[in-house]
Amino acid sequence: MRIGYARVSTGDQSLDLQREALKGAGCDSIFEDHGISGATFSRPGLTRALDSLGPGDVLVVWKLDRLGRSLLDLVCTINNLAEQNVEFCSLTESIDTRSPGGRLVFHMMAALAEFERSLIGERTRAGMRAARANGRHVGRPAALTPEQRAEAFSAVRELKEPVESVARRYGVHPRTIRRILKSNPNPPPSTTLERIDPTLVPALTGTGDASGPRVGIDISFGGNSASELSGSRSNLPTLY
Repeated sequence: MRIGYARVSTGDQSLDLQREALKGAGCDSIFEDHGISGATFSRPGLTRALDSLGPGDVLVVWKLDRLGRSLLDLVCTINNLAEQNVEFCSLTESIDTRSPGGRLVFHMMAALAEFERSLIGERTRAGMRAARANGRHVGRPAALTPEQRAEAFSAVRELKEPVESVARRYGVHPRTIRRILKSNPNPPPSTTLERIDPTLVPALTGTGDASGPRVGIDISFGGNSASELSGSRSNLPTLY
């Protein structure tokens, strides 16, 4: 069975010329889209035409651009038809995939479409490289600020808070937190000294009441522990 498809882009255009050509080509049924651009994703007439096709049928159009505006779209549609054992025919360009010549033309179209895809990918990658070289961020905006990333990292690694709990607090997916952990094998700049209880500072620095409690914390400076540093306690840096 031969199924025809006709389309015009604007409402003031007529489908008569295409109808007559499709009828003359022996189409049993003709589906139409009136006033719908070829670049539009949703084309009800084309959808009905494709749904009505079965193995051994032929989809007939007046011209290639009636089926789609881009070469990539055309090749994709015709490939889908071939997978269903459906042939394709374009009257104006004399392309018929049932003949060796028609199949040759289609394979040339497919090669051109692949070349176009390669050019698009190359231009995209070049644009991304140029943007990165100019210091511009490429891709989606970051879900968390650098400060929030450091806080989330510390919450999971140091405070042992569950990843799901941290993700809920910042309103992101747990995968985002896991990516932060994976991309930061080393913890952010330590703020451990800033979290030390101020009442313990005299015990750590040796100032104040010597009879007070001494805390057994080994603080390293430049690879040497405090107990290994030569000189008096004044050599130790003051903690604030």
